[in-house]
Amino acid sequence: MNYATMIFKTQGIGQLLLRVPVGIILMAHGAQKLFGWFGGYGLEGTGQWMESIGLAPGFLMALLAGSAEFFGGLALIVGLLTRPAALVSAFTMIIAIFSVHIQNGLFMSNNGYEFALSLLAATAALTVQGAGIFSVDAAIYQKLTASKGTHRAKKAHDEVTA
Repeated sequence: MNYATMIFKTQGIGQLLLRVPVGIILMAHGAQKLFGWFGGYGLEGTGQWMESIGLAPGFLMALLAGSAEFFGGLALIVGLLTRPAALVSAFTMIIAIFSVHIQNGLFMSNNGYEFALSLLAATAALTVQGAGIFSVDAAIYQKLTASKGTHRAKKAHDEVTA
């Protein structure tokens, strides 16, 4: 498939429109936990908070959650290893829902689970659907299948001309 055909096909645009903002949101939340950016508390503060709600050891849990969100978000933005990144992010949202938000009800105004549930739904969809054609995953796949096709074509040509 050439790039002109890819641009005019709508398949893959939905994944792109989902991947990028979800990746930005996850990456920003991970940066809060890991680096203290955007008003976050960094690893030390986040670790202490996680320990206080029963996620122990807190520092390790903060490192795992922050890394899953930051690096998972980055992977989603560019569409690299999208399914594994989305799966790990979905798992992180499940933990957030059940360890922090569920007891507060649905709505965010009471620190409820609606936002984490939305991110869970988005990451679950990306786990199932993958990155789409506008991604590093698709470029790698296209390169790998093109080289296999070239090898097969050369082998078939050699067999015919032998």
